[in-house]
Amino acid sequence: MDADSQAGSLRLLSLSAFSLSSFWCRLLISRLFVFPTPSFCLPFSQTVEHGFPHQPSALAFDPKLQLMAIGTKSGAIKVYGAPGVEFTGLHKDTTAVTQIHFLPGQGRLLSLLDDNTIHLWELVAGTPRDVGGVKREGVICLQEVGSYSLPGRPGIESCSATRVTVLLLLRSCDLLCIGTEGGGVYFLELPRLSLKDSQTLPDDYRCGKSLGPVESLQEHPQQSGKILIGYSRGLVVLWDLSARHAEQLFLGKQQLESLVWERSGNLFVSSHNDGGYSVWAVTNGNTYNHQPVSSTIPYGPFPCKAINKILWRTTQTGGGMPRASYGDRHCLTIQQDKDHVTLDFTSRVIDFFTLCFIPNVVCSLPFTEYDDPSALVVLLEEELVVIDLQTPGWPTLPTPYLAPLHSSAITCSFHISSVPPKLWERLVNAGRAHWPICGGKNLAPQPKQQELLLTGHEDGTVRFWDASGVALTPLYKLSTANVFHTDCDPSDDPQDPSDDPDMQQEEEWPPFRKVGCFDPYSDDPRLGIQKISLCKYSNKLVVAGTAGQVIVLGLSDERSDHLVDVSVVDLLQDREGFTWKGHDRLEPRLKPAPFPPGFQPLVLVQCLPPASVTAVALHAEWNLISFGTSHGFGLFDYHRRNAVLARCTLHPNDSLAMEGPLSRVKSLKKSLRQSFRRIRKSRVSGKKRTITTPTSKVQEANAALAEQEDVAPVQRRIEPRSADDSLSGVVRCLCFADTFLRDGTHHGPTLWAGTNSGSVYAYALEVPGVGSGRVCERGGAGESSVCVEAVLGKEIQLMHRAPVVSISVLDGRGKPLPDPYEASQDLAIAPDMTNAHSVLIASEEQLKVFSLPKVSAKTKFKLTAHEGCRVRKVALVVFGSTAQEDYSEHTLVCLTNLGDMHLFNIPALRPQVRYDCIRKEDISGIASCVFTKNGQGFYLISPSEYERFSLSAKVLTEPLCSPYLLIDVQHLPGNHNKLFKDSWWSLDPTLETTTNHFLFIMLSLGFPPARSTRLHVKPKK
Repeated sequence: MDADSQAGSLRLLSLSAFSLSSFWCRLLISRLFVFPTPSFCLPFSQTVEHGFPHQPSALAFDPKLQLMAIGTKSGAIKVYGAPGVEFTGLHKDTTAVTQIHFLPGQGRLLSLLDDNTIHLWELVAGTPRDVGGVKREGVICLQEVGSYSLPGRPGIESCSATRVTVLLLLRSCDLLCIGTEGGGVYFLELPRLSLKDSQTLPDDYRCGKSLGPVESLQEHPQQSGKILIGYSRGLVVLWDLSARHAEQLFLGKQQLESLVWERSGNLFVSSHNDGGYSVWAVTNGNTYNHQPVSSTIPYGPFPCKAINKILWRTTQTGGGMPRASYGDRHCLTIQQDKDHVTLDFTSRVIDFFTLCFIPNVVCSLPFTEYDDPSALVVLLEEELVVIDLQTPGWPTLPTPYLAPLHSSAITCSFHISSVPPKLWERLVNAGRAHWPICGGKNLAPQPKQQELLLTGHEDGTVRFWDASGVALTPLYKLSTANVFHTDCDPSDDPQDPSDDPDMQQEEEWPPFRKVGCFDPYSDDPRLGIQKISLCKYSNKLVVAGTAGQVIVLGLSDERSDHLVDVSVVDLLQDREGFTWKGHDRLEPRLKPAPFPPGFQPLVLVQCLPPASVTAVALHAEWNLISFGTSHGFGLFDYHRRNAVLARCTLHPNDSLAMEGPLSRVKSLKKSLRQSFRRIRKSRVSGKKRTITTPTSKVQEANAALAEQEDVAPVQRRIEPRSADDSLSGVVRCLCFADTFLRDGTHHGPTLWAGTNSGSVYAYALEVPGVGSGRVCERGGAGESSVCVEAVLGKEIQLMHRAPVVSISVLDGRGKPLPDPYEASQDLAIAPDMTNAHSVLIASEEQLKVFSLPKVSAKTKFKLTAHEGCRVRKVALVVFGSTAQEDYSEHTLVCLTNLGDMHLFNIPALRPQVRYDCIRKEDISGIASCVFTKNGQGFYLISPSEYERFSLSAKVLTEPLCSPYLLIDVQHLPGNHNKLFKDSWWSLDPTLETTTNHFLFIMLSLGFPPARSTRLHVKPKK
């Protein structure tokens, strides 16, 4: 090698080394540089779960502490008391909880899992911590303190023989009886969880016969140490624990399902798989009992399903109450004297219990000889139902928590913070009913502001929830179905069932009554709510649906019968070449319809084509609404009832936008055509790459060098999207703002719209009465005839055509503009109108701030290039300082498709902090996320549960409670009812007793399986 070539090689090596070193230095600096976490932020924390537990599998109740526990198939245990009292525990293994048993009054509970392990939980005080600038001492939490697994016997069938079938906790709470599939009964000492070998039952009384699994264990109500042992093949044994021998044997002939004692201990009831139950007498001196006192099949004589569980309660008013569920329906029958109602549920029954006043348990009142159940709590697969047993007709009680969010599938959500007191009072003017489960004490301070969470549902309803605290309480339900003619109209029924005597006879037995609000089936999917917007100051609500319907509603305290005005807006603007292939529009009612107090429709705007509404915006101060679909967007003046603007955003190749979400016929021809185009394009590009001319090599080298110079080492190269992508005309966001658009000296109303193809349209609006320092009032003289006008002011096309997720206008201080009415009524700090404004546009790939009115780029952050993720949700939130009460900062929060959250300051867009929040596989959770303005948020973790989280160091909503202390009522002066005025119990020691009667509650499949069979039952004389 000559000297020149050697020198050239050395220069090349040095340049390469320099390039490598500079690359790694830049990469190291970029990775090591960490932005300081703001003082107003906390690490992302999941605070509380709202809604109904997903897939419940077990239920228990502590009558002393008045606490209820629910176990789930995912291994979670949730304990509930009074509203706001919640404790949650999670097993280490994701295994279904099959049974839960409280140790009454101790704050402990036992759980049996599907893997045959027994776990002991305890309510204990946690470590003190600082939350929101306040030191919280020892928050009570549910912790697992021990576990036990029953050892198996030697042999092949050891696992099945020792599999636990039933648990019984003795009243002394120091011994746990365990029944197994092999017929054995074991005893576990508590709380040590150690097996007591000396108490194990001997096998001599079995006479070598297989009795089947242990189905039920029940302790004698009056004599401790005696238990009933029920085997599946029908044998029931009264066992004396102290003497260790069988005191009496009851020989049943039917397969056993459940046992329950009568209160005195002289009788017990056994339920069987033939749908019947038997009453047995416990007598002295009779070792073998072959015949029960009585046997009854409530819904015989036809073959019936098994009664899986039965309860026997004594009452002072007489009668009986059988409960049964069967085959294709899930029912509960209440019968007392001549009253007979069969409650029909829409989901499977998991378990139930009765709420009874228990003397010497809840408080120190004298012992009574009656149970007197006041309520029946039924845990269903999809909801919790509470039946009031003290009110005639046995109505259901509204639940202050555990409400089924998914009674109809959630399609959208909207959060309102700082709700004005007047609006709040009008929403809850009916008041809240008392709740019978009142255990524990809520130690959390009263919320400083009221918060609303609105959820839109598939059946066309909007539900209002009190989201101020731990308990997500239902407040109000709005239905939009009565605005339209739908398939579920009562007038569409061809015949009244009451006119048919055969149907009358079939309805009389059993007398079904629909109970519960879980109804996942929508009569018309076009009713589904897609977007919601509410103005809390003017009480105006806008809901938009799947069939292009946009309804403007106002709040009224009186019932009204009126006709809803209808306006049609054609977003295609007579464009040729497009044919709508989707669903038809909903037909509005042409006659006045009744509307209950609450939000009542004022005007219906129907978009054509009737595609699903993808964006909506409301400005109640200007009486304007804006809406967008996959075809374009429109502007409507609901005060003057006229359409102001209709803009089509369709691209010539947007054929998918004409099919609609409910179209069942997919364009097979189009998908095949696109596949062949991709194959042809890849072949052509492959052929081009095979050309190896010197010119092409030079071009490739120059292109590679240009890429290295232009793209930073930590950024990914983003390819621009094609302009003819399908659904490019979908309107993703809409925004009203009072800002500078035409020039830098005059500001006025504007409308901003962003689409799926990265296009942003900005319209200058001429609103009568706005611009001269005042806003027109409804019905103002000389202004009702003047129409709102819209003129296109700016049109922005983002470089990579990424979908626009959010648009926000910032004032001269870089702060978001206040909501309508806030500035004009001095409800918020007035925006800075002296300095230049800017607009923040968030696309799926980057965040960018443009100056106004020139629309020149000021700053940007390429999120996709830096992090490799795409933006899904964006919100501007206010973080308050814990150190300084009057200090706060506005921050941009964005959620990506990877489930992480990024915080940026505005308007500089400097990254503040990044959190891993939602699993990237949880697509529905990411799509359902909604942020609050104070740094909290909600997202769905199951169809029936919202997870609440917080990013703020000052605002944190989490359970802060303790078990309720027992009260000695007997030493309190005055009327007992005054003390318990907020509880369910009616405590009156002067109450006179009457004759003892019985109340039966049975869980079974006790009806005939065939629905078409008509039962003609004659009453017994």
